[in-house]
Amino acid sequence: MTISQDERIVRLEELTAHQTETIEELSEQVARQWTLIERLKRQIDDMTDRFETLEDTARMQAPTQKPPHW
Repeated sequence: MTISQDERIVRLEELTAHQTETIEELSEQVARQWTLIERLKRQIDDMTDRFETLEDTARMQAPTQKPPHW
């Protein structure tokens, strides 16, 4: 069974349309993931800053002294 050139062209056009749709969907997904990654990076940076502040505050407090009975 031979496929005519018109049928081949139609099949190729359909394949191209499906691939184009898939590429657009993947592109949108990558954009959403990039947005999420950026948001998570900001949250990590904020938490790191907060942790460092707490760490600095803890270092500034008076050192623990031995109880008088030691």
